[in-house]
Amino acid sequence: MSIVTVQLGQCGNQIGFEVFDTLFSDSHSSQGLCSKRENEAYQASCKERFFSEEENGVPIARAVLVDMEPKVINQTLSKAAQSGRWKYGQHAYFCQKQGSGNNWAYGYSVHGPRHEESIMNLIQKEVEKCDSLSGFFIIMSMAGGTGSGIGAFVTQNLQDHYAHSLKMNQIIWPYGTGEVIVQNYNSILTLSHLYRSSDALLVHENDAVHKICAKLMNIKQISFSDINQVLAHQLGSVFQPVYSAEGSFHYRRNPLGIDWQVRPPISGLPPLGKMPLNKELHFNTSIANLAILRGKDVQSADLEGFKDPALYTSWLEPVDAFNVWKTQRAFSKYEKSASLVSNSQFLVKPLDMIVGKAWNMFASKAYLHQYTKFGIEEEDFLDSFTLLEQVVASYYNL
Repeated sequence: MSIVTVQLGQCGNQIGFEVFDTLFSDSHSSQGLCSKRENEAYQASCKERFFSEEENGVPIARAVLVDMEPKVINQTLSKAAQSGRWKYGQHAYFCQKQGSGNNWAYGYSVHGPRHEESIMNLIQKEVEKCDSLSGFFIIMSMAGGTGSGIGAFVTQNLQDHYAHSLKMNQIIWPYGTGEVIVQNYNSILTLSHLYRSSDALLVHENDAVHKICAKLMNIKQISFSDINQVLAHQLGSVFQPVYSAEGSFHYRRNPLGIDWQVRPPISGLPPLGKMPLNKELHFNTSIANLAILRGKDVQSADLEGFKDPALYTSWLEPVDAFNVWKTQRAFSKYEKSASLVSNSQFLVKPLDMIVGKAWNMFASKAYLHQYTKFGIEEEDFLDSFTLLEQVVASYYNL
């Protein structure tokens, strides 16, 4: 079962490179405590999922690269080729920007439709290389401008063309202090569109990853490269196969193992702009948790705490909401590692904050002309606000 990765914009292409480099390095690292047969199966599964046929002995990443300018794509292609270990194919597309600036609406309404056929043809060529397509992994920024708009547009097209294939978007939550003055507008538009077309959103917060670099890794001058490498290790530890005791891979049954698609209730929704989070959330109530343990001592790890009913919503039993995968095959250079993928209330406050800030700007009609001139009307913003208010309310009331 193969995954086609779509790398969008500077953010998506830089992180995408680090992810593939991490996956390749891990598959060729020490096998840890697992047997030679298990390690060979692990390597073969990784190659099947993320790399296609070799060219002159060098595996080719199953990826399509899209950006608004050639610089980042050329750097990404060059770094992979220079490694001599793996490379990208020719499936890269540069969308020429024409005086639009960094604009979400231009990316979604103009750039996306203009280059739709070329981008989807490249994706189709990559899909045709797969013996069995598991789904798509789309890497993109949430708050960026043109790239995020195109990302939302491409994901919508993937839903239209590959409705039965899983689509997971990995999105980077912007710094709370702000990177772009309209980042809250961009964020609500991106999230609302992805919610309708994607099967799962895997979210990483820039602030949280920055804190890992500073406090756990003791990096003094933190660069985007440092942050991207942390992200890549987290993603790799989740997506690499887990060899089960029965001699098969968990991911062959389901690439994610749990049901991520949780829709808000139809009734009982708060009116727009009237849902302050007055009650303090003492811990994050979960819908589903997946723990992935790799390396030494995995069989003796105590996970009973994850089976506490208090962690989960009242309408789910822990046995239905919690899953654990274990393998003695270590990940990368770590003797042992643990990853937790959680569908929970973790993002309720950050999401509510972004919606609130965007609403305050919208109420004063700040910067709306940047969107309306490219076809994103006030009604589109209102639809986005309504949908995300529903999401916040649904998770808040778990």
